[in-house]
Amino acid sequence: MKRFYFIIILFGLICLLVFCKQDVKEPKPYGPLPSERQLAWHDMEYYAFIHFNMNTFTNMEWGNGAESPSQFNPTELNARQWAKTIKEAGMKGVIITAKHHDGFCLWPSKFTEHSVKNSPWKNGKGDVLKDLSEACKEYGLKMGIYLSPWDRNHAEYGKPEYVTYFHDQLRELLTNYGDIFEVWFDGANGGSGYYGGANETRKIDNKTYYQWDTVLEIVRGLQPNAVIFGDGGPGVRWVGNEEGWANETNWSLLRQKEVYPGYQKYKELRSGHEDGTHWIPAECDVSIRPGWYYHPSEDIQVKTLSRLVDIYYQSIGRNASLLLNLPVDFRGLVHEKDIEQLMALKHQIEKDFAHDLAKGARVTATNIRGNHSKFKLDNVIDDDHKTYWTTDDNVTTASITFEFDVPTEINRVLLQEYISLGQRINGFDVEAEIDGNWRTIDTQSTIGAKRILRFDTIEASKIRINITNAKAVPTISNIELYRAPSLLTEPTVIRDAKGRVTMETVDKNIEIHYTMDGTNPTSKSKKYSSPFIVNEPTTLNVIAHNPENNQQTIPQTIYFDISKEDWKVVQVSSGKLDDTYKIIDDNPKTTWTTEKSDEAGEIIIDLGRKHQLQGFTYMPMQGRWPYGIISHYEFSASIDNKDWRIMAKGEFGNIKSSPIEQIIKFNTAKARYVKLKGIKIVDGDKRLSVGEIGVITKH
Repeated sequence: MKRFYFIIILFGLICLLVFCKQDVKEPKPYGPLPSERQLAWHDMEYYAFIHFNMNTFTNMEWGNGAESPSQFNPTELNARQWAKTIKEAGMKGVIITAKHHDGFCLWPSKFTEHSVKNSPWKNGKGDVLKDLSEACKEYGLKMGIYLSPWDRNHAEYGKPEYVTYFHDQLRELLTNYGDIFEVWFDGANGGSGYYGGANETRKIDNKTYYQWDTVLEIVRGLQPNAVIFGDGGPGVRWVGNEEGWANETNWSLLRQKEVYPGYQKYKELRSGHEDGTHWIPAECDVSIRPGWYYHPSEDIQVKTLSRLVDIYYQSIGRNASLLLNLPVDFRGLVHEKDIEQLMALKHQIEKDFAHDLAKGARVTATNIRGNHSKFKLDNVIDDDHKTYWTTDDNVTTASITFEFDVPTEINRVLLQEYISLGQRINGFDVEAEIDGNWRTIDTQSTIGAKRILRFDTIEASKIRINITNAKAVPTISNIELYRAPSLLTEPTVIRDAKGRVTMETVDKNIEIHYTMDGTNPTSKSKKYSSPFIVNEPTTLNVIAHNPENNQQTIPQTIYFDISKEDWKVVQVSSGKLDDTYKIIDDNPKTTWTTEKSDEAGEIIIDLGRKHQLQGFTYMPMQGRWPYGIISHYEFSASIDNKDWRIMAKGEFGNIKSSPIEQIIKFNTAKARYVKLKGIKIVDGDKRLSVGEIGVITKH
């Protein structure tokens, strides 16, 4: 009898299990799906680009291929320093420019003499790829390679023989340096070059010339886990700009057959294609400096913390990955200024996402699939991206609400779809209950692998995520809520030609305090609220203060001499007189230039009245490609614009490599008119350019 009851109970349990199993139905996959290699790539999110090659030593961005291997000679090359920096910055991998358009190879390729094996570095025995591969293993980083299809050095480029060479080099790279997570090809193909001494322009059909089907076979055969980057993938697509941002609407889908290397409708790549035929997500590539390669003049142009934070949110926060370039310098090291900003970014992002407020909230939803535990709502806060919440069949709209015990400040919402089943959501919004009333905080379209919304800090009792439109039942793997601290950065302080001083910070919640009596400011000092006039020589000491935690920046000291309200440019050697206001508008971003001439350019300025002068300032043209910079100068002063006295004459030391404001002092002289003459221009340019001219008065 006991055995009979046991059998009955066992049968009942089996039936119950069978019934439950039948009741658990996962949503059907929808649309193009990511491969396992693409899912692994999505998990990386943030990794480094290393542009280091012949261009580093020629101070170029694109070499023409005529360079000699003897020019490649880093003095302190240390791939371990690169890897250590990348790891400490929170990145998960690195892609190295094994060969750029000039054709020089960072590894001792057996197929060319144009490589490190014929350079003085390590007496020709070095291999940058090997060094980096070993460093990546030591620091737990994944490694990728950039191999330029275009080669401006190779004599056979444009002919079938070069394609064989290109394929052979690809096999070398994918065979000798361990696991490769990404193979990177860009769309720059064909044009002028050295080509073994031919010095001509060669055009190719970039859709067919490189035999991309064979390239795919090589990569799949030797590195099956590697994704391939290109304008149209096939694994990862370019985002359509080199500035590090995707559009707010960003599909991981692409109509692949339409897109090819050098795709003319590249702006489409910023959003992908909602009706895409293949899963080809976006990668945002951007350099930490204006250029991809190291240039000494760009040491002062490393991206600010606020700009890097924007890039992070506009790439990773918009369903893309971030490939941030580090231009290794001619020593063979990541530059100190780049490291400083990398670490500042890491620390800020860590602070932004330090405490997930969703973990302490009560979570409810309008629909859970069959109310089954496999799709329970807690899946969105369980830190397991392999679990997810979803709705019943045919239910494509729903709401998830987070309720706090007390009103809670919040300014970030992070969402992730369970992309293994496809990208589905194309409409959602975020609402907050504030003082008993619901208010819409943001309305957006796509989510994808990760979406992060930033908004002004609110204090809410509840946060509600409304999925308003989806192609199929939504699958959400993760939702996080944060109260990120205000971004504390040094204030920007500017004065215009009329003497109006303006101060600002990137975060409106940060206060600015200043003094004008020589003392260091504190949070009790005068608070900046609106622009004010400074016409006479004045020293400002300024801080930014975060009232949330009472932290402040180190005091900045800014000196303003007499304002330029009464100044006028009365004579120039050549060029448009109408544009000469740019010389004295107190805006170094505007530039005035002379026409091309073999004669020295000069500028005469009327200061409006007499002053006791004891120096002058010269700001060269700013920007990525400055020209016409004065290297040797002559500065004169006059009371009447007739009798001139030379006050200073000499050279602006190192101005080519460091194009910052030049400050020249001289013996005191009374004058109303000043004249700056360019005796010699950097690189023998036939133009003279000026970002700004100022004077130093005695007071």
